[in-house]
Amino acid sequence: MTAYYKFIKRELQEDGVSVAHYQPTKHAQGAWNEHEQHMAPATGLLTAEINSFAPQPNTRIARVSLDILGLIPLDDFTITTRCIRPGKTIELVEAVMSSRGRDAIIARAWRLITQDTSEIAGLEDQPAEYKPEELPVWEGMKGWPGGFIESVRLVATEDRRAGRGMVWITNDLDMIEGEATDDLVHLLGMVDTANGVVPRLGLGLSKLEWMFPNTDLQIHMHRSPKGRWLGIEAVQQYGDDGIGLTSAVLHDVYGPFGRSEQILTIRPMPR
Repeated sequence: MTAYYKFIKRELQEDGVSVAHYQPTKHAQGAWNEHEQHMAPATGLLTAEINSFAPQPNTRIARVSLDILGLIPLDDFTITTRCIRPGKTIELVEAVMSSRGRDAIIARAWRLITQDTSEIAGLEDQPAEYKPEELPVWEGMKGWPGGFIESVRLVATEDRRAGRGMVWITNDLDMIEGEATDDLVHLLGMVDTANGVVPRLGLGLSKLEWMFPNTDLQIHMHRSPKGRWLGIEAVQQYGDDGIGLTSAVLHDVYGPFGRSEQILTIRPMPR
């Protein structure tokens, strides 16, 4: 397999709702459990479904908000997509991934009208100091198991440490078997790895006494990303009451394009 997912079929309902059926491949396998999907490719696939659903001219996805309702089974699933707030300049689209009779992820995306604002454009986030081709290969994340981690390549700055750092990540797989993957889907399909590139507790499940899975993923974009490398400038913070936060400035090779946030539930590793 050269893709994360295999498309099965699509059903279009009379009310305009789309129900797409998919099968995950081994490359979508998660890190916490061998029988679950990784959130990263699932995000990419949900983005693909939203992006292709009744597209409006001169609009783009500006924010994707994903809530993880529980373990994402490494099994056949559906994605049900609908528009819940229609509009010509602002609309809200929802996509729900369901498997084994329950919902696993609810994704909602704001699509906003685009127009020329170049004369007032300005950014505070700074471009990355180094491009991915200038950095050494980083194998640290390979301490995590699962098919998704096996599928990616990473490079990192020398000052990357537990809690903070800059990592670039890419992969050579299509999101959907037999279909070309556009840049937006390719890059957003790796954002969830922000929670694993600077973990405060180190790398590798076999060595961890605590786990820190995220229960959501929020992605905001001030421009649409391009290219095949995703830069993740991440910071991970743990509170003292079992809740943490991973925050990242997101880059492509042209500069920063947005930010991500993940809320974490910190708990002892099951034995």
